[in-house]
Amino acid sequence: MRFSYSQHMQQTFPSRVSGVLTLDGVHNRAEVAAGIARFSGLAAQRLNSASEGELPEIRAWRRAFATMGLKPTQYRCAAEALLRRFRKDGSLPRIHPLVDLCNSVSMAFATPIAVFDRDRVSGDLTVRQAVGNETYLTFGGDTEHPEPDEVIFADAEGQAHARRWANRQSRLSAVSSETTRTILVAEALHETAEEDMARLVTALSNALRDAYDLEPQTALLLEPAAAFAY
Repeated sequence: MRFSYSQHMQQTFPSRVSGVLTLDGVHNRAEVAAGIARFSGLAAQRLNSASEGELPEIRAWRRAFATMGLKPTQYRCAAEALLRRFRKDGSLPRIHPLVDLCNSVSMAFATPIAVFDRDRVSGDLTVRQAVGNETYLTFGGDTEHPEPDEVIFADAEGQAHARRWANRQSRLSAVSSETTRTILVAEALHETAEEDMARLVTALSNALRDAYDLEPQTALLLEPAAAFAY
């Protein structure tokens, strides 16, 4: 299996940097409270000095959404949505230890992190423009078809595992109590994305080791055409 970006995405967003991690042996009994508290504290410190919309990481995503023809304040990247909720509520709802941990890291770095159940992804996973016949399963159980040219995470069977790039994931490959094999994708577009992504991958890898006592496979995709085989 291979994770990559289409030629259109490479050419349109050449500054994009990604961190990719895979972890096998996932379960829903991991102790992640300490990690969540640490990363949430870092997020709170950042929000004390600036709103989420003022952070350079989020500003870069807003520009990307505008480039895709989306209104940035209507469709927000996942990291901005998490930070916005965290600022208002002071915490996030618990979903699954792995997802909760990744959400806290996402907030600390103001960088979206997609977490997919690999056993629900068919073949290669590609970030590309939709044709319009792909299928997307909402968390409400409805099936949608992404708009033509909309940026999606698509697998070999035309299943869209995320819509509007980093905006909304699909229920189909969402992590659940049955999940054991995962792929995590963090993406950044801001000026210091390369060094910040390296720090994110290191921090997340260490947190995963602490939580699961397992060694994740990691990669940094620093060039537009870089891909990750897993």
